[in-house]
Amino acid sequence: MIPFPRHIAGSLSALALPWVALLLPLTASADATTSLAERLQVNSQPMPVESVKETPMAGIFQVRLETGEAFYSDANGAFFLVGDLYENTERGLVNLTEQSRNAERAERLAGVPESERVIFRGTGETRAEVVVFTDTTCPYCRQLHDEVPRLNELGIEVHYLAFPRTGMNAQGARTLEQIWCADNPTEAMNAAKRQEALTNGTDCDNPVEAQYHLGLALGVQGTPAIILPDGRLVPGYVPAERLADMLGLAE
Repeated sequence: MIPFPRHIAGSLSALALPWVALLLPLTASADATTSLAERLQVNSQPMPVESVKETPMAGIFQVRLETGEAFYSDANGAFFLVGDLYENTERGLVNLTEQSRNAERAERLAGVPESERVIFRGTGETRAEVVVFTDTTCPYCRQLHDEVPRLNELGIEVHYLAFPRTGMNAQGARTLEQIWCADNPTEAMNAAKRQEALTNGTDCDNPVEAQYHLGLALGVQGTPAIILPDGRLVPGYVPAERLADMLGLAE
Protein backbone atom coordinates (compact mmCIF):
# COMPACT_ATOMS: atom_id res chain seq x y z
CA MET A 1 0.00 0.00 0.00
CA ILE A 2 1.38 3.39 -1.03
CA PRO A 3 0.26 6.12 1.41
CA PHE A 4 -0.55 9.60 0.16
CA PRO A 5 2.75 11.49 0.56
CA ARG A 6 2.64 13.92 3.48
CA HIS A 7 4.81 16.48 1.73
CA ILE A 8 2.30 16.64 -1.11
CA ALA A 9 -0.64 16.92 1.30
CA GLY A 10 1.09 19.73 3.17
CA SER A 11 2.01 21.71 0.08
CA LEU A 12 -1.46 21.40 -1.43
CA SER A 13 -3.46 22.23 1.67
CA ALA A 14 -2.71 25.91 1.17
CA LEU A 15 -4.29 25.70 -2.28
CA ALA A 16 -7.66 24.51 -1.02
CA LEU A 17 -9.12 27.85 0.06
CA PRO A 18 -9.01 29.56 -3.37
CA TRP A 19 -11.40 26.87 -4.62
CA VAL A 20 -14.18 28.13 -2.33
CA ALA A 21 -16.08 29.61 -5.25
CA LEU A 22 -18.99 29.12 -7.60
CA LEU A 23 -19.63 25.43 -8.25
CA LEU A 24 -20.73 24.32 -11.69
CA PRO A 25 -22.61 21.16 -12.68
CA LEU A 26 -20.37 18.27 -13.63
CA THR A 27 -21.13 16.29 -16.77
CA ALA A 28 -18.34 13.71 -16.61
CA SER A 29 -19.47 10.12 -17.13
CA ALA A 30 -18.81 7.05 -15.00
CA ASP A 31 -16.09 6.16 -17.49
CA ALA A 32 -14.17 9.25 -16.41
CA THR A 33 -14.15 8.18 -12.73
CA THR A 34 -13.02 4.66 -13.66
CA SER A 35 -10.30 6.01 -15.93
CA LEU A 36 -9.03 8.40 -13.25
CA ALA A 37 -8.93 5.64 -10.63
CA GLU A 38 -6.80 3.54 -12.95
CA ARG A 39 -4.31 6.25 -13.90
CA LEU A 40 -3.64 7.92 -10.53
CA GLN A 41 0.06 7.62 -9.70
CA VAL A 42 2.65 9.31 -7.51
CA ASN A 43 6.35 8.77 -8.24
CA SER A 44 5.31 6.30 -10.98
CA GLN A 45 3.58 4.09 -8.44
CA PRO A 46 -0.18 3.50 -8.46
CA MET A 47 -2.13 5.02 -5.61
CA PRO A 48 -4.32 2.74 -3.45
CA VAL A 49 -7.62 4.21 -4.66
CA GLU A 50 -10.78 3.09 -2.90
CA SER A 51 -13.23 5.30 -4.76
CA VAL A 52 -13.51 8.21 -7.17
CA LYS A 53 -16.64 10.36 -7.20
CA GLU A 54 -17.79 13.31 -9.25
CA THR A 55 -18.24 16.64 -7.47
CA PRO A 56 -20.51 19.54 -8.43
CA MET A 57 -17.41 21.40 -9.57
CA ALA A 58 -16.66 20.93 -13.27
CA GLY A 59 -13.65 18.71 -13.90
CA ILE A 60 -12.91 18.05 -10.21
CA PHE A 61 -13.23 14.59 -8.63
CA GLN A 62 -13.09 13.47 -5.01
CA VAL A 63 -10.60 10.63 -4.53
CA ARG A 64 -10.62 8.45 -1.42
CA LEU A 65 -7.68 6.16 -0.71
CA GLU A 66 -7.71 2.80 1.05
CA THR A 67 -5.90 4.55 3.91
CA GLY A 68 -8.98 6.71 4.52
CA GLU A 69 -7.35 9.89 3.19
CA ALA A 70 -9.25 11.98 0.67
CA PHE A 71 -8.30 14.73 -1.79
CA TYR A 72 -9.47 16.26 -5.06
CA SER A 73 -8.05 15.72 -8.53
CA ASP A 74 -8.57 16.96 -12.03
CA ALA A 75 -9.76 14.44 -14.62
CA ASN A 76 -6.21 13.58 -15.67
CA GLY A 77 -4.67 13.12 -12.23
CA ALA A 78 -2.21 15.91 -12.99
CA PHE A 79 -3.29 18.29 -10.21
CA PHE A 80 -4.33 17.54 -6.62
CA LEU A 81 -6.14 19.67 -4.04
CA VAL A 82 -6.12 18.82 -0.34
CA GLY A 83 -8.77 20.42 1.85
CA ASP A 84 -12.50 20.96 2.06
CA LEU A 85 -14.70 21.78 -0.91
CA TYR A 86 -17.46 24.33 -0.27
CA GLU A 87 -20.52 25.26 -2.26
CA ASN A 88 -21.38 28.96 -2.33
CA THR A 89 -25.18 28.98 -1.98
CA GLU A 90 -27.80 31.62 -1.24
CA ARG A 91 -27.88 30.19 2.31
CA GLY A 92 -24.13 30.61 2.69
CA LEU A 93 -21.18 28.26 2.36
CA VAL A 94 -21.95 24.54 2.50
CA ASN A 95 -19.08 22.19 3.33
CA LEU A 96 -19.53 19.42 0.77
CA THR A 97 -16.48 17.54 2.02
CA GLU A 98 -17.86 17.31 5.56
CA GLN A 99 -21.21 16.18 4.18
CA SER A 100 -19.40 13.39 2.37
CA ARG A 101 -17.52 12.43 5.55
CA ASN A 102 -20.78 12.32 7.51
CA ALA A 103 -22.44 10.10 4.94
CA GLU A 104 -19.48 7.72 4.96
CA ARG A 105 -19.47 7.50 8.77
CA ALA A 106 -23.18 6.72 8.85
CA GLU A 107 -22.82 4.08 6.14
CA ARG A 108 -19.85 2.33 7.73
CA LEU A 109 -21.36 2.35 11.22
CA ALA A 110 -24.56 0.86 9.83
CA GLY A 111 -22.43 -2.15 8.91
CA VAL A 112 -21.43 -2.82 12.54
CA PRO A 113 -23.89 -5.45 13.87
CA GLU A 114 -25.55 -4.99 17.24
CA SER A 115 -23.80 -8.14 18.43
CA GLU A 116 -20.51 -6.21 18.27
CA ARG A 117 -21.81 -3.20 20.21
CA VAL A 118 -22.35 -2.66 23.92
CA ILE A 119 -25.82 -1.13 23.98
CA PHE A 120 -27.64 0.80 26.68
CA ARG A 121 -31.37 1.11 26.08
CA GLY A 122 -34.13 2.62 28.16
CA THR A 123 -37.46 1.01 28.90
CA GLY A 124 -39.49 3.50 26.88
CA GLU A 125 -39.72 4.35 23.20
CA THR A 126 -36.44 4.79 21.33
CA ARG A 127 -36.36 8.20 19.69
CA ALA A 128 -32.73 8.29 18.55
CA GLU A 129 -29.50 6.32 18.62
CA VAL A 130 -25.95 7.55 19.05
CA VAL A 131 -22.73 5.63 18.60
CA VAL A 132 -19.95 6.44 21.05
CA PHE A 133 -16.32 5.40 20.64
CA THR A 134 -15.17 4.96 24.22
CA ASP A 135 -12.21 4.07 26.44
CA THR A 136 -12.65 3.22 30.11
CA THR A 137 -9.38 4.97 31.02
CA CYS A 138 -10.80 8.29 29.79
CA PRO A 139 -12.25 10.56 32.53
CA TYR A 140 -14.60 12.32 30.12
CA CYS A 141 -15.87 8.92 28.93
CA ARG A 142 -16.78 8.11 32.53
CA GLN A 143 -18.48 11.49 32.83
CA LEU A 144 -20.50 10.80 29.70
CA HIS A 145 -21.38 7.33 30.98
CA ASP A 146 -22.91 8.95 34.06
CA GLU A 147 -25.31 10.66 31.65
CA VAL A 148 -26.44 7.39 30.03
CA PRO A 149 -29.45 6.85 32.37
CA ARG A 150 -30.70 10.35 31.55
CA LEU A 151 -30.09 9.79 27.84
CA ASN A 152 -32.13 6.59 28.04
CA GLU A 153 -34.92 8.50 29.82
CA LEU A 154 -34.94 10.90 26.88
CA GLY A 155 -35.32 7.97 24.48
CA ILE A 156 -31.72 7.98 23.29
CA GLU A 157 -29.96 4.64 22.91
CA VAL A 158 -26.21 4.62 23.50
CA HIS A 159 -24.23 2.18 21.37
CA TYR A 160 -20.63 1.84 22.52
CA LEU A 161 -17.76 0.91 20.24
CA ALA A 162 -14.21 0.41 21.47
CA PHE A 163 -11.44 2.95 20.93
CA PRO A 164 -8.37 2.37 23.14
CA ARG A 165 -6.98 5.90 22.91
CA THR A 166 -3.38 4.91 23.71
CA GLY A 167 -3.31 2.01 21.27
CA MET A 168 -3.81 -1.73 21.23
CA ASN A 169 -0.79 -2.48 23.44
CA ALA A 170 -2.11 -0.50 26.41
CA GLN A 171 -4.04 -1.72 29.44
CA GLY A 172 -7.05 0.22 28.22
CA ALA A 173 -7.28 -2.05 25.19
CA ARG A 174 -7.18 -5.15 27.38
CA THR A 175 -9.97 -3.79 29.58
CA LEU A 176 -12.10 -3.13 26.52
CA GLU A 177 -11.45 -6.66 25.30
CA GLN A 178 -12.53 -7.96 28.71
CA ILE A 179 -15.77 -5.99 28.40
CA TRP A 180 -16.57 -7.39 24.98
CA CYS A 181 -15.68 -10.90 26.16
CA ALA A 182 -17.78 -10.70 29.34
CA ASP A 183 -20.95 -12.76 29.76
CA ASN A 184 -22.78 -9.46 30.36
CA PRO A 185 -20.94 -6.70 28.50
CA THR A 186 -23.21 -3.90 29.74
CA GLU A 187 -22.56 -4.80 33.38
CA ALA A 188 -18.85 -5.16 32.61
CA MET A 189 -18.91 -1.71 31.01
CA ASN A 190 -20.62 -0.26 34.09
CA ALA A 191 -18.01 -1.83 36.36
CA ALA A 192 -15.09 -0.67 34.24
CA LYS A 193 -16.47 2.87 34.12
CA ARG A 194 -16.53 2.75 37.94
CA GLN A 195 -12.83 1.82 37.65
CA GLU A 196 -13.44 -1.63 39.07
CA ALA A 197 -11.06 -4.38 37.94
CA LEU A 198 -12.53 -7.02 35.65
CA THR A 199 -11.57 -10.63 36.24
CA ASN A 200 -12.65 -12.35 33.02
CA GLY A 201 -10.27 -13.09 30.18
CA THR A 202 -9.91 -11.76 26.65
CA ASP A 203 -9.85 -15.07 24.82
CA CYS A 204 -13.02 -14.49 22.78
CA ASP A 205 -13.33 -13.37 19.18
CA ASN A 206 -13.76 -9.73 20.15
CA PRO A 207 -13.99 -6.74 17.76
CA VAL A 208 -11.93 -4.25 19.79
CA GLU A 209 -8.99 -3.94 17.41
CA ALA A 210 -11.25 -3.77 14.35
CA GLN A 211 -13.32 -1.03 16.00
CA TYR A 212 -10.17 0.88 16.93
CA HIS A 213 -9.07 0.94 13.29
CA LEU A 214 -12.61 1.80 12.19
CA GLY A 215 -12.55 4.80 14.52
CA LEU A 216 -9.26 5.98 13.09
CA ALA A 217 -10.63 5.66 9.56
CA LEU A 218 -13.71 7.70 10.50
CA GLY A 219 -11.67 10.56 11.95
CA VAL A 220 -11.84 9.71 15.65
CA GLN A 221 -8.87 11.29 17.41
CA GLY A 222 -9.86 10.95 21.05
CA THR A 223 -12.60 9.79 23.38
CA PRO A 224 -15.43 10.05 23.84
CA ALA A 225 -16.33 10.52 20.18
CA ILE A 226 -20.07 10.71 19.62
CA ILE A 227 -21.48 9.94 16.16
CA LEU A 228 -24.98 11.26 15.51
CA PRO A 229 -27.43 9.36 13.27
CA ASP A 230 -26.56 11.54 10.26
CA GLY A 231 -22.86 10.75 10.68
CA ARG A 232 -21.79 13.99 12.31
CA LEU A 233 -18.86 13.50 14.69
CA VAL A 234 -19.08 15.31 18.02
CA PRO A 235 -15.75 15.10 19.89
CA GLY A 236 -15.67 15.10 23.66
CA TYR A 237 -18.13 15.05 26.52
CA VAL A 238 -21.60 16.48 25.90
CA PRO A 239 -24.25 16.73 28.67
CA ALA A 240 -27.43 14.74 28.08
CA GLU A 241 -29.72 17.75 27.63
CA ARG A 242 -27.40 19.36 25.11
CA LEU A 243 -27.02 16.12 23.18
CA ALA A 244 -30.81 15.75 23.09
CA ASP A 245 -31.01 19.27 21.69
CA MET A 246 -28.48 18.40 18.98
CA LEU A 247 -30.72 15.47 18.05
CA GLY A 248 -33.80 17.67 17.91
CA LEU A 249 -35.26 16.01 21.01
CA ALA A 250 -35.11 18.84 23.52
CA GLU A 251 -38.06 18.83 25.89
